[in-house]
Amino acid sequence: MSITVFGSVNLDLTVSVHHLPVAGETSHAAGFQTGLGGKGANQAVAATRLATCPVKFVAAVGEDSFADKLRADLQKMTVDISNLVTMKGAESGIALIHVDQSSQNSITVVGGANMAWPDEGPGADVFKGCKVALFQLETPIPATLAAMRAARAAGAVVILDPAPIAEGHMEVLIAEADIVTPNETETAAITGTMPGSFLEAQTLAKSLVAMGPKVAIVKLGAKGLAYASRHDGEGVIEPYVVKAIDTVAAGDSFNGGLAAALAEGRSLQDALKFAAAAGALATTRRGAGETVLSRQEVDDLVAAN
Repeated sequence: MSITVFGSVNLDLTVSVHHLPVAGETSHAAGFQTGLGGKGANQAVAATRLATCPVKFVAAVGEDSFADKLRADLQKMTVDISNLVTMKGAESGIALIHVDQSSQNSITVVGGANMAWPDEGPGADVFKGCKVALFQLETPIPATLAAMRAARAAGAVVILDPAPIAEGHMEVLIAEADIVTPNETETAAITGTMPGSFLEAQTLAKSLVAMGPKVAIVKLGAKGLAYASRHDGEGVIEPYVVKAIDTVAAGDSFNGGLAAALAEGRSLQDALKFAAAAGALATTRRGAGETVLSRQEVDDLVAAN
């Protein structure tokens, strides 16, 4: 059995700033770094480091020098790149990221090769033997839907991170998922209501379950999370207390950890505790793909709490 991640891979260009810039503003940055990014790549790195089974990463790069760096970075992080496709005539994806002193961020993504998938997606073969499949929305919607359906047909548990929001497509996407994991902003975009408390988040999670998935998890950042399930009731997971310095990719680390735990056959609540620890620890380091800590560190944080 394996985990398959279908999604984006970007070269992240990150600047550290005093505050997030407003329209028309020019300001000096305190620092700059490049690194591996893209929600798909971030989740693939997290799953690879945290899972006890093989992880496939299905993604696309362009015909440019960035592609070589992305391949090298993925291999450095021991991610299997045998399913990394080169899109003819395309440029590799990039992300422009501002991170302020309070660890908040703003991100602009240039999809490039990530958005060049044909409507039929990567094909059904990549999901053979797959137990858990992870998806996000930085790839074309038709290709993503086709891939989700292929994963489900292969018997995989389909997890959808509904980010960025795809206007006009959310209902059909959510209906194809077994588990959906929006954050506060995404929950508000889908349901029309911003979760202001655990109780409200649980209510909204139940409304998401009514749209088709078996489980809905509303991620509340530093406040923890709330969830609702068709078969496991509802509840909350209190936050792990860590010293956060950068929230980039925390949600991706959560999803990678969730996939790793579910692939091991853990209960939903145990899987959520493990995933929440992975997400919390990701905030203690700067960057995206590089932030995921080791399996031992995640296990230790769960055990300590």
